[in-house]
Amino acid sequence: MKRSAERRPQVEADGEVALRPTIAPPPRQGPELSIPGRVVEFGREVRSELRQVAWPTRQEVANSATVVLLVLVLLVGLIFLLNYGFSHGVLDLLTP
Repeated sequence: MKRSAERRPQVEADGEVALRPTIAPPPRQGPELSIPGRVVEFGREVRSELRQVAWPTRQEVANSATVVLLVLVLLVGLIFLLNYGFSHGVLDLLTP
């Protein structure tokens, strides 16, 4: 009876299904690894995670870089114009 209750989704008062928190796997049991062993294990885990990354294509990277450069140029130009305008405006106010 208890197991069937665990399998059934819990329904909130508003009718939404309550999500159960995921349970992390238990920590690795076994002998304690030495420092080099831990470094190797870390490298394996990093490699495993990097395989799961959705890497962008060359075209996507080129498009993103182009957009970033164009926005950068526009913002630098805008800041330059604002700085130039304010500096000359202040100088015109302060000099007779």
